[in-house]
Formats: sequence, C-alpha cells, structure tokens
Amino acid sequence: DPQPAAAAPLAQDAKAPKDAKGPKDAKPAKDSKAAPAGGTFVVDPVHSSALFRIQHMGVSFFHGRFNSIAGHVTLDAAKPDNSAVEITIEAASIDTNNAKRDDDCRGPDLHNASEFPQISFKSESVKALGKDKFEVAGQLTFHGETKPLTVQVDQTGMGQGRGGQIAGFETTFTIKRSDFGMNYGLPDALSDEVKLHISIEGGAK
Repeated sequence: DPQPAAAAPLAQDAKAPKDAKGPKDAKPAKDSKAAPAGGTFVVDPVHSSALFRIQHMGVSFFHGRFNSIAGHVTLDAAKPDNSAVEITIEAASIDTNNAKRDDDCRGPDLHNASEFPQISFKSESVKALGKDKFEVAGQLTFHGETKPLTVQVDQTGMGQGRGGQIAGFETTFTIKRSDFGMNYGLPDALSDEVKLHISIEGGAK
C-alpha cells in the first residue's frame, strides 16, 4: 500500500497546539486488509492450475492440463527454512481436449493411471532467493518413480478472499519422461522433455 505523505513542517514562528503530535510521534493508521507474513494455505482447486506442454513429432507443441490438484503451502517469510510444500495431482484427471487421447494418456503406455494414480511433490528444503522468490527442493513422484527436483517458486500475491486470507504461488520447470520410466513415443513421436507450469491459490488454514 502507498505510504501516507509526510506531514508538512510547522512554520518556525507558529506554535502547535499542546495536544498535537509531531511526525515522530504520529502513529500510521492500521491497514485492515494487511496480510500476515505467512501461514499455511490449502490449495483451492477451483483457482489453481497444473498445465503441461510436450512436443509432437518434433514439430509442434501441444498443451494439456490436470484437473484435480490438492495440497498445501506453508510459508514462513521470517524463516523460509520452516516453509514447506506438498502438492498432489490425480493422473487420471489429465485433459488434452480430446477424449480418445485422454484415454490413451491414462493407459499403460503413458501415465498408467490405474497403477500410478498420483503425481506428487513433497519439499525437503526451502531457501529465500529474494523478494517473493524461493528455491524449493524436494522429491517428485511421477509414474511410480521418485526423483529429486529443485524449482523456483514465486509468491504471486497475498490478500483477502471471501473466506479469509489467500495467497498465490507458481512455478515452471521441465522434466524428462525417460527419467521416470515413461518411454512411449521416444524419440520421435513425443518429446522426452515436458514443461510443467503449476499455479496455486491457497486459503489460510
């Protein structure tokens, strides 16, 4: 919020009223909408997104999303190493805007969602990188394999929602499918690298 303008100085020959307070004594008005420095925020699936991009035949990129995302983000701005992130995505919620392709993606050649129903990330450390930026390291479980992953997470905002405090976070990172045992379509039909963009809005717990 913009800071209040400094009070104009009194003229040298003017006398302030006895009960007047100078600039050093004045107390700024409290902002009733000021957000706390942190807390635990539960993922709001309606206002959160898990998007991905993959290349087809080495020519074009197509995009998809996962429609079921849950978890929480705990933020301690004063001591970032006390912060934590846990996110879970339902693999069967994949949505590529084509029903047949979605069924193929859920099947054994790709996500094998019946055997590996969830994609999850759990942080192990959080470091501050600057204002509203954090390095988050943890374990990503995908297609039944668990591998270390380090990403940059940006805090995109914090304020008042209808039910209380809300906060936003997002990250973009790239993984290789082959690192997690998903080799279908390599190397020509589908790219090994998949870019993911995760955007979270959470409500204070």
